Amino acid sequence: MTSTRRDVMAGAMAMTGWGLATGPASAQAAGQDRLIAGTYAREGGRGLYPIVDGRPGAPATGIEDASYGVGGGPGGTFYLLRERTQGQVGAYGPGWHGRGHASTGGADPCHVALDRASACLAVANYSSGSVAFYRLDRRTGTLGAPQVFQHRGSGPVSERQAGPHAHWVGFSPDRRWLHAVDLGADAIFAYRFDPAARTLAEPVIGWQAPAGVGPRHMVRHPTLRRAYVACELQPRLFELEPQADGRFRTVGEHRLLPPEVKGASYAAHIAIDRAGRTLYVSNRGANSISVFALDTKGAPSLVQSLPTDGDWPRFFLLREERGEMLVANERSGTVNAFRIGQAGRLSATGRSLTIPGVVFLAGI
Repeated sequence: MTSTRRDVMAGAMAMTGWGLATGPASAQAAGQDRLIAGTYAREGGRGLYPIVDGRPGAPATGIEDASYGVGGGPGGTFYLLRERTQGQVGAYGPGWHGRGHASTGGADPCHVALDRASACLAVANYSSGSVAFYRLDRRTGTLGAPQVFQHRGSGPVSERQAGPHAHWVGFSPDRRWLHAVDLGADAIFAYRFDPAARTLAEPVIGWQAPAGVGPRHMVRHPTLRRAYVACELQPRLFELEPQADGRFRTVGEHRLLPPEVKGASYAAHIAIDRAGRTLYVSNRGANSISVFALDTKGAPSLVQSLPTDGDWPRFFLLREERGEMLVANERSGTVNAFRIGQAGRLSATGRSLTIPGVVFLAGI
């Protein structure tokens, strides 16, 4: 759960309809497509790569092991995690000019969430099993010292669940809760959030997963009272109903992979389209994207399992306005493009970029 990759190869194939940028909130030329790619140094990545109109550029210096990030902070600030033993979160303005760094108070931060209206930020520290909470400067977006909350709990998979491992954080749509998915504790922790006072209360167990499944990431349905959790230690998807007290009720449980798929596989990223009709999960090991159709009540049905044409799909970026999904294959160091077709099904385009150690993508 730590570190970064290599360097983007200049000879990578250009990809129509892609792009990276010179910095958050930077002016974009008409029609120009801009993205950023975070990488792991341990796998050859040399920092944060801009991709402009399908061509990777020189990495931004000093931004290493950027495993996740979020934009849209005060003053156009973009926040990037530095996933190392001494975890950090960095704030960046246009041109990737630094606006300061802050400790995350834990090891290997891997996910971050922003409540824009209150200018509050939360970070999940994986290895230390904790959550860091920040009140941002409302004008500049700079970070102060965090308030750190320590999770408790363990699971039966001793090599992965000897203690808590926070892997995902997110504010609820009603802005009353912050939830943290913890792989080590087999749980979702619920924090009462007060956006006016900009405070978090101590967490309670919001959902207890079956022992050993290792919940990793959660996504909420855009219109229904449903949430979905992809599990890493067992290839399972849980359908949950949010409750008024910040807890969740299990509604359904589903396989992430077709029965014929054998061997170890570990879910990574989960996302849902804006219409709430299709759910996607990436599977490392099986090296595939699982596509689920969602019915009018939000119940998922597996309709497709598509190879990612790369190794270890850590992350994918849905780009519905362009009708495509970009998949970041960490170990093969490739970003592959897939077309989003009828009913959300995917098809390969043959377009690919080489970005060593790629683990995160974002449009800017």
